[in-house]
Amino acid sequence: MSSLETAVFGGGCFWCLEAVFQRLPGVKSVESGYMGGRVENPTYREVCTGTTGHAEVVRVSFDPSQISYRDLLDVFFAIHDPTTLNRQGNDVGTQYRSVIYYASDEQRRAAEQVIAELTAAHEFSSPIVTAIEPAATFYVAEGYHQNYFNQNSEQPYCRFIIAPKLEKFRKSFAEKLKA
Repeated sequence: MSSLETAVFGGGCFWCLEAVFQRLPGVKSVESGYMGGRVENPTYREVCTGTTGHAEVVRVSFDPSQISYRDLLDVFFAIHDPTTLNRQGNDVGTQYRSVIYYASDEQRRAAEQVIAELTAAHEFSSPIVTAIEPAATFYVAEGYHQNYFNQNSEQPYCRFIIAPKLEKFRKSFAEKLKA
């Protein structure tokens, strides 16, 4: 068995990202949390003010022998809008920014390459604004944020925001999910 690697992504509400990444073969765990700010041990309430500098992120532990970092990047860019600065739908603020926190130069180069390829292919009608930054301290979000969609799928935000995103993901990545 190969050792696990870690990827950290921010692309709007962490509940949305968590729900999708949890469904990928080769992903062993997904934790919602905060990264990139200047306050130690921030709370959700503090992060929501937009004054801590943190982004809502997910930390994805994956087995690279089953799923590549490149595959995770492809999913990341498919499940959120990387062209909106500090916004995903109705979620507005710096805590909802599109960001990739890299753990190695290899991850940084892969992220830069994917953005270059998407830009060259005119995959989006507006420029990609996703930041690529070195990983910083990851602060695990409060317990009620973990595994959120799976435990609250009937909640309105889950039904109207996350469920359609999951359905789009299932359709786009049906072949990969059969792996």
